[in-house]
Amino acid sequence: MTANARGVVDDVATDKSNHSHAGDRKFVTALARGLEVLRCFHPRDGFLSNQEIAERTSLPKPTVTRLTYTLCELGYLMQIPRLGKYQLAPGTITLGYAALANLGIRHVAREFMDQAAEALAAPVALGVLDRSKALYVGISRGSATFTVQLEIGSRIPLVETAMGLALLVTLPEAEREEQLALAVEKHPEKGMLMRKTMDRAIADYEQYGFVVSTGEWRPDIFAAGAPLVAADGSGIYAFNCGAPPHHFPPERLYSEVGPVMASLVRVVDDALNGRRPHRPDEAWMSKVKAAGAYNARPEHGGP
Repeated sequence: MTANARGVVDDVATDKSNHSHAGDRKFVTALARGLEVLRCFHPRDGFLSNQEIAERTSLPKPTVTRLTYTLCELGYLMQIPRLGKYQLAPGTITLGYAALANLGIRHVAREFMDQAAEALAAPVALGVLDRSKALYVGISRGSATFTVQLEIGSRIPLVETAMGLALLVTLPEAEREEQLALAVEKHPEKGMLMRKTMDRAIADYEQYGFVVSTGEWRPDIFAAGAPLVAADGSGIYAFNCGAPPHHFPPERLYSEVGPVMASLVRVVDDALNGRRPHRPDEAWMSKVKAAGAYNARPEHGGP
């Protein structure tokens, strides 16, 4: 796994999912491999060659060549002849937008996220669990003067990020341990740090209702996150807010950013379940405005 200069994770896929379905007569391996080809394209990737796709998917290059040809014929990939490379085509984009449109939480949470992002002067994001990664499905940037360079569709590590940890702490212990083992397998040199980070996240969530990350993934991002488990069983979501350490020192993560994320979860959950309007009210506005007053305090460099 590598992270490019913009901080977007290039997650190298494997063919393990196919092996796990060995002997399953209902499982269509060819379809699974075609979908793996589509999944290996990431935001800001540009174009990928058959060789690059083969490396990311761990599929034989001849197989990839047949798959990319088929996907081009179906309108899900486009080939750039002069480069001999491929990019996602409008057919794939249509599927992506349809999936996002069906995530009702994005629409319910939007105004609440906008208000939190504006008050904290930092991006607030919504994510879901996607295999061994957290996937961004929504983001509000507010008036932040810096850019984290993560977009909708970005996939980030679980154990080293606030969003990922927020998703993990809600999982059954066996599933959480499996995710931790996968992360340690990829980065054995970080094994002890990852275990410590996970243990802290579990303790923080039990005590405060949110988790924090202080540069474990990227030293320029300190963040807080909180999970939302949908009452209708549709999934687990997480909100996070991250910024450079000078903007979000650890004391602010615990005293204001984390509590705002936990409050964001509660108001969105209430709105989803009809316990409150789908628009921010005075109580919510007061809470986020109080958090936004942090930078105006003399001890934090304000006037």
